[in-house]
Amino acid sequence: MRRPHRPLGLPHSPSAPTTGDLPAELSGFVGREDELASLGRLMDRARLVTVVGVGGVGKTRCVLKIATRRKSTQLEKRYCSEVRMVELSAVQDPELLDHAVVDALGLSDHTGRPPRTILHAHLAGRRLLLVVDGFEHLVDACAGLVGALLRRHPRLRVLAAGRLPLDVDGEHVFPLAPMTDEDAIRLFAERAAAVRPDFRLTDGNRATAGELCRRLDGIPLALELAAARLRVLSAEQVLQRLDDRFRLLTGSSRSALPRHRTLRTAIGWSHELCTPQQRLLWARLSVFAGQFDLEAVEYICGGTGLPADAVLDALSGLLAQSIVVREEAAAGSRYRMLDTMRAYGAEWLAATGDTDRLLRRHRDWFLGLATWCELDWFGPRQSQVAARAESELPNLRQAMEYSLEIPGEAHLAQYLAGTLWFLWVGCGRLSEGRRWLDHVLEEETPYDFSRLKALWVLGHVAVLQGDPVGAIAALHECREEADRADDATALAYAVHRMGCLALVTDDMVRARELLTEALGRYRELGELNSNVLMARIELAMAVGFHGDVEGAAAICEEVREVCEDHGEQWALSYALYVLAFTALEEGRPGRSRELLKEALTIGHTFQDVLVSALVLELLALVTAVDGDAEEAALLQGGADRLWVSVGPPLFGSVYFGHSRARCEELARQALGDGPYETGLRAGGALDPDAMVARVLADGTADGPREPCRPREPVLGPGKALGPAPSPASGAGGPEHEP
Repeated sequence: MRRPHRPLGLPHSPSAPTTGDLPAELSGFVGREDELASLGRLMDRARLVTVVGVGGVGKTRCVLKIATRRKSTQLEKRYCSEVRMVELSAVQDPELLDHAVVDALGLSDHTGRPPRTILHAHLAGRRLLLVVDGFEHLVDACAGLVGALLRRHPRLRVLAAGRLPLDVDGEHVFPLAPMTDEDAIRLFAERAAAVRPDFRLTDGNRATAGELCRRLDGIPLALELAAARLRVLSAEQVLQRLDDRFRLLTGSSRSALPRHRTLRTAIGWSHELCTPQQRLLWARLSVFAGQFDLEAVEYICGGTGLPADAVLDALSGLLAQSIVVREEAAAGSRYRMLDTMRAYGAEWLAATGDTDRLLRRHRDWFLGLATWCELDWFGPRQSQVAARAESELPNLRQAMEYSLEIPGEAHLAQYLAGTLWFLWVGCGRLSEGRRWLDHVLEEETPYDFSRLKALWVLGHVAVLQGDPVGAIAALHECREEADRADDATALAYAVHRMGCLALVTDDMVRARELLTEALGRYRELGELNSNVLMARIELAMAVGFHGDVEGAAAICEEVREVCEDHGEQWALSYALYVLAFTALEEGRPGRSRELLKEALTIGHTFQDVLVSALVLELLALVTAVDGDAEEAALLQGGADRLWVSVGPPLFGSVYFGHSRARCEELARQALGDGPYETGLRAGGALDPDAMVARVLADGTADGPREPCRPREPVLGPGKALGPAPSPASGAGGPEHEP
């Protein structure tokens, strides 16, 4: 529903604020080439195009840039021989709208005819482009006038710029986004040089300028106001003061439109155009960090003054005015507010005294979301859960921070950090997970479910990062306290992760004992999830490293069946890795390659750097066995690049590292030291996406590799890749699988 018009002041003479001539540019136009090209193509096929966007995003400059191209012969032949502009921001009374357009067209009429009659008479048969700017506060009247003119005059075209669409039949809306990072930095640099002629972008200040542009969302008005501050401040000082951006970014050229004199005024202009419910929603949306979806908005923002069933209409209104933008993401349709819009809304929310209540509702919603994601991780929606958790990560971070700030609620931050284990471990975020787990566990809380879970997850992450000291400390603490608290679940997970630690530190006997114990505890609890499957896979690794290839394969084949039954993909990638290991041990490198490619596809989908690195290491050996030493070296280089973001290559383990050592031996023998090192560097120069594409295409970046000449397998059937087991250790078999 449109907001009823309320006069903003006394009527002004339309002759004062409006002009039919296009104003000359007083400063250079920067960037926007892609947008201008798209806008030009849209105007080729549409008679009414409305450029919409937030205040200060550059709508007026863009439509003027397009309109001034009227002098191009090609443009004139397309659709117009005359271009006129009407600027409506100072026209307060809708009854003066027709007069404003008459005046902009330069018409003089001293008869008693109504102004619309004069317009129809003038436009009859004319090929004219009418540029309409600043119509938001007159949107209903302007929509009526534009619709009537377009219906009567088929050669008329209208290019409008405003904060919301006109909603006229045949209208094509062109949302104008903030500037790209590159264009924003160029604009800031040019405007800065205008106030400080000695200003130049250098290696020393480029990062500061880039961060400043990012913090200001690439909004041209904000960038110009920030550049103006360089008269008295350095770029670093401007950046430091941005937390109070609305006080800092004031003052502008005297020739600027009144609504563009300050950033606060520019955004406040949009605020005035909102209905009371839209303003309330704008304020409440400021509690979100990053993207959000409709369900979260309805739960968190609905309530007093804004019933849940009114949220959608209010959100639609904010979307129409570009205060909120819609984005398509892997998790589906999402919404987002620019930081500047969010900061403005946060001030209004603080003024209502409702900030803490909204932040608490926000935290509670994302506690529930994390719980649901963990449960749904073990199932066919696993990839959707990964995408959802990734898109919600800024909100999840904020929920943890909020819980840590509230006395007595740190355990909720611990619960969140532990519940998100699948994001830290399964989606390539080990480093961030470690940071959060260390952080939340610094708070003294009782050894309840939340703290114990955070401890075993911390131990798990530390194991995968190759930090045995950190892992031992967390897991021993978890096991002892779980025993005291009689928490059988936390105890099972602590034992499991201690077994995993033994595995990567080459204590295979201890690993088998602990993993077998953990699986027995899981059975007693009735626990079946991705972690339980990983315990089976890790037991298979311990068994396989001891030379019982058949036993390892039997365990992982059963895991594979469970994964297929439940739609589990993440644990499946590790099972495939072990099956590829056993296939190579049995002298079937072709089968091993097939399994590794499948595992790599899954691992890359989840951004699981660990499994991708393990796969590339083993695939390098398969490739060396196949006789392609050059490609094997390149694959090892690609694995090296991944290990940098995980921890010590192959955990520093002799067993895991045997495949790499054997591959290097074969490749160096075939190539020599120099070419081998060159191959490593070439692989390390490829980004992970390019490396995965290369592997899955069975070729180079330019196409398939030439098949290598057949060679005798380097490893015979049944020969172990890992160090031989000691006589006392025994060899596991299928009977070791619980």
